[in-house]
Order: sequence, then C-alpha cells, then structure tokens
Amino acid sequence: MKFGWESQMYPPEGATAAEGIRNQLGRPALNMLTVLVREAAQNSWDARSGPDPVDFRIALNDLGAGMAPVWRRLLTPSAPTDSQLPLRQTLAKPIRVLSVSDRGTKGLGGPTRADNAITTDNNFVRFVRNIGEPRNRDFGGGTYGFGKGIYYLLSRTGTVLVHTRCRVKGGFETRLVGCSLWKSYSVGEGMEGKRYTGRHWWGDMSGEVVEPFIGAEADRIAHQLGFEQFGEKETGTTVMIVDPDLDDRDPDEAAQWIADAIAWNLWPKMIDKADGSPPDIRFSVTCNGNDVPIPDPVETSPLRLFVQAYRKMESPDSDRLWVKSPKIYLGRLGLHKTMMKPFEPSSVSEECGFRDTSHHVCLMRTPELVVKYLRGPATGARFTSYAGVFRADAEVDQAYAKSEPPTHDDWRHEPLEGNDRKIVRVTYQRIKESLSPLVELGSDAVSATVNAPLGAASRQFSSLVSGSFGFGGMTAAISTKNHPRKPATDHDSAPTPEPGARPFGADGESAGAGAGQGRSAGSAEPANRSGGDGASPDASGGRLGRHRAGTRPRVAYIGEPAIEIRNGEAVVVQRFRVAQHGSYAIRADVGVAIPSNRGKETDPPLNAQQPVILGWDTDDDSAFVGLAGLDMVGGDTIWKVVVRPAPDTVTSIDLFAERKAVEA
Repeated sequence: MKFGWESQMYPPEGATAAEGIRNQLGRPALNMLTVLVREAAQNSWDARSGPDPVDFRIALNDLGAGMAPVWRRLLTPSAPTDSQLPLRQTLAKPIRVLSVSDRGTKGLGGPTRADNAITTDNNFVRFVRNIGEPRNRDFGGGTYGFGKGIYYLLSRTGTVLVHTRCRVKGGFETRLVGCSLWKSYSVGEGMEGKRYTGRHWWGDMSGEVVEPFIGAEADRIAHQLGFEQFGEKETGTTVMIVDPDLDDRDPDEAAQWIADAIAWNLWPKMIDKADGSPPDIRFSVTCNGNDVPIPDPVETSPLRLFVQAYRKMESPDSDRLWVKSPKIYLGRLGLHKTMMKPFEPSSVSEECGFRDTSHHVCLMRTPELVVKYLRGPATGARFTSYAGVFRADAEVDQAYAKSEPPTHDDWRHEPLEGNDRKIVRVTYQRIKESLSPLVELGSDAVSATVNAPLGAASRQFSSLVSGSFGFGGMTAAISTKNHPRKPATDHDSAPTPEPGARPFGADGESAGAGAGQGRSAGSAEPANRSGGDGASPDASGGRLGRHRAGTRPRVAYIGEPAIEIRNGEAVVVQRFRVAQHGSYAIRADVGVAIPSNRGKETDPPLNAQQPVILGWDTDDDSAFVGLAGLDMVGGDTIWKVVVRPAPDTVTSIDLFAERKAVEA
C-alpha cells in the first residue's frame, strides 16, 4: 500500500486558504484549552448514537522514545517541506500528543469524498473535508462546524490524526486519516508556478485522491501510533492533536485546567437527571496515564448553587419567560439564593467571570451546554450568593443558535433581525427583571456597610450575627419587609438599650446578669472593666457577672459569633462556657434580630424562614450533640452552639443556663 501526504492545490475556480479557515474562530476570549473542551464535547454530544451516556475522554501524553521512530517512519515520507508544514521539525523532537476521544457516538461515517450529493450521513466529509457545512441534527450544539478549527489551532504544526469507527452496511468500519491546516504557499513562479491552500491530508495514496486507511490496516497503523483500540461493537472517534500548545503550562497544570474547564463548562452533562437517569456524558482526564480529578459540581462551590438552580428550573414552579408582543415563549429560569462562604477562585472560574461569590445566571440552549455565565447584580453581602439557570425552549432554539459566535460562548442580538433579534434581546431583559427581587434593597432588605473594627461594630449591633456578612468591615443584610428601619452605622448613635439590657465587653464577651446572657439587639454599652459593674474578668478573657450564693449561673460568650461551613452549609457558631462548677441545662433562644429597641423579630411574616438550632459542639469538635438543648458540666470546657441562619437576616442568639438538681 502506498501511503503519504497530499497537499491541496488551488483549483482554477479558487478555494479558501488555510489562514481563512483558521481565522474563522476569531480571537476567543476563552483560553484555547477551554475552547477545546467546549467544542469537542459539543461535537461528541451532537454525534451521540443512542440514549446511553456518551464517554468523553481527554488524554495528554508524552510518547516514549521507542515510539518516535515509528512516527517518523509513518509520517515523514512525502511530507511537505519545513517551510510548507513544520511537521518534520516536530517529529525530530520528543513527541507530545493531546487526544480527545468519544465512545457511544456514531463515528465519522458516510462517504470519504466530498464530491457527492449525500448530505445526511456524511460525518466524515463534514469533519475531514468540508468547512462551514450546516449541521444535520436538530437541536445540535454546533452550527456550521467552525469549532473544529480549535483542533488545528492548538497544534503547533496544525496537524491532527483522526481514528474513527462507524457503522456501515454489513457491520462496522474503522478509518484512520491525518489532516493539516497551516499556511498557503506557492511552488515556482509566474504562470508556471502552482499555489497551494495550506491544507494537507495523510493516508492511503493508492487512488486519485488521498483516502483514509480502512479496516484492519487502519487498526494496525493506529495501534503503532498509540491510539486506543475500539471494542468489537464500539463506535466513536479519537482526534489526536500533534504537539499541543499548552500556553506555557506543564502537562500536569494543563491537564488540571482541562478538568476544571469540564466542570465549569459542562456540568449540566455531569449531573443525574430529575427522573433518576444517569448523566448524559461520562468524563475522564488523564495525564501520562494518571487520572486527573474532575471537580464534582454537586460538591464544588459555587457550581453546586447552579445545580440547585437547575433543579428548580426543571420543577413545575420555575419561572417561564415570554416575549409579550408577539407572544413568544422563551424558556425556563430557575433561581437559587443561599448563604455560602466566599470561595477561592480558580483560574477557570475567573475566566468564567467569578471572583469569590456568585451572582450569575448560566445560559443554555436546548442541548444543555453552557453558553456563558451572565453576571447579574451583586447582593452586597459577602456571605450571600445566588445562581440561576436559563434554558431556551426548543421552539426558539434556532434564534439563539444564530446569535452565537463560532465559539458558542455568547448570545448577541445585534446581528439578528425580526423576531430572532427580539427573542435574544428580551431574554436578557426578562432575566434582569427576575433577578431584581434577589437583590432589591428598597422593599425586602436593607444593606449597610460598617467600616469599623469588629469591636465597634459589635457594640453597635450588639453581637447580632448576619446571615451574610464579612468580619472586619462587615456588611449586615437585615430583613425589613415588615419593619423598614435603617441599621446603625459607625456614624449613628447607638440604639437605646431596652429595659434589663445585658452589656458586654468591648472584646466581644458579654457580662450578663441573671440567667440569660443574650446576644441581642438591646445591648449597646461596653462593660466597665474597672469592676464598677460588679463584674470580674474571667480567666479566659471573658466577662462574668457578679456571682452570689443562690444566684443563677451565668453564660460567658467567648469571642464573636462566626460563620463556618459544615457539610457544605453555612452556619453560625457561638463559643461559650459556664465558669461555675456544677451540672447545667443550656438552652438557646434564636431569632431574627432588628437593630432597634424592639430587639428581636417575634412575629415573622408568613412562611418566612427562621434560624434553627442544629446542635452543640465542643471547642475541639470532639463531641457533637444534635439536640435543641445541652446538658453540660461547668468549668473550663468551652462549647459551641451551631445555628442555621435564615438567609438575608441578622440572627440573634440568647443563651440561658439552669442549674440541674443534684440527685440524692
């Protein structure tokens, strides 16, 4: 068999230069590895062969020294010169390849030549030969196939090898072909010279045009080149990118970027469906044979918020978005707002537009592939985030497809006309309207930023714990739907103490009198450290009230309340102890607090969320008691009460101690 390279000459009628094809992707804002993940997965999803999940694998490998001679023997004969294609230079060095594989897909079937009238089952021609051909699948992710250019752009030589297996009459067929997309050039000069487009193919040169290797010959050569072999009844495609450009990353860093990009851009394909069916696609990433972990979107912040929003989008009570005139149904929107600890952004999450909180809506078309994260208005509260998911309805999916650039990472209404333009433009408008209640300050919440040290802020807010604030300069989001009040700031006078107010020290520990030493809204004045209030310093630094024989025990608060993340949930934790020896029953009174003389919300609005006591924990987290009350022994032991706060409120925590009777 004769094999080698064939370079495409310009026909007399003209053709597209390689540079023009390479430029059709434009200049993506996303990293090229991210574009590869998005485009390759989209192609695989469009090529799925049935209801079973698609297997999608990306492998980055440095080929061993023993394979280099085989590559040179197979790929360098009749290869273009270095000035026409730098493949020989690449193969003279250690060889690195990036392979993108799918299984459970149709493979690249149909005819292998482009000069025929078959337009339905022609995947080989569409991927290997033609550029810009319309898709042949309804509701596919791709449009005109420009995205496949990313394979060539990522290769420093513009070269890929394609190994595919498809169904044909009578069974299955394996195919192997090489393709290059580099730069146009000329050989000779003037009327006697020839011009070439810069496109090259490698394969079987026995006929008038280069053809792919077929059947057993394709399997044999693919095995020598290091391709993973197909199972007996397995179909799919592997595209091997020769000498990938990793953007100055080492292989491990590049592989981790790919894994993160899969999670951030393809998470809708990674999660179980509402009907209990498995995820649409099974993903894996390896680097030189080692598995690279892909973040689980159900467990990873803030992707888990988008998973929750997706569930709400699928539910019957999701928002339906419409164009009013003419009436056009756009799609469904799910929103999820919750407390969440600020997260450490990764490079990929920053690329998607995130910093340390989420106030974004994920836009998807019918195939449920992430188009982009639309940034919405921030909540203004550091511990409060929201996420939304919008999925376009199938009837208008084509309008959104037309609005996408070649990289499918945006919806732009400007190039469109008529109803298509209105559909995309109004979608953004309706999403903006739906987000307003989540961040609206005039009717549902008041947001105040206190640029003051923690002690000063504590004296003003009397140790109220916000469901959404950051310490130091803290932001307190206070529910005022039924009580529109302005919270105290560093320049306001302190709120008037209510009768029986319990002051606490400037260090944040209360010096209560009586049984209940509450962290409530009425306390405003710092304790007198000279002892004039009858209180004495606790050995641990706390402030305890005067103790007389027969008086009730006192609860000493240790430090300020804090936000912690437990089992993926933000909770408020208050440390405390009872210094007096003996056995005590501790109970907590929690509620939504108001920074005024009213103190605490005792009559919440209908269906309003309230704080919940989750349990009690020792300071070293060695013993958790999941009850509303705690039996403890006084002394040096420090305990913590763990409370689930209500979102967008300030939580008030009051602790009470009762001495337990001594058994006879």
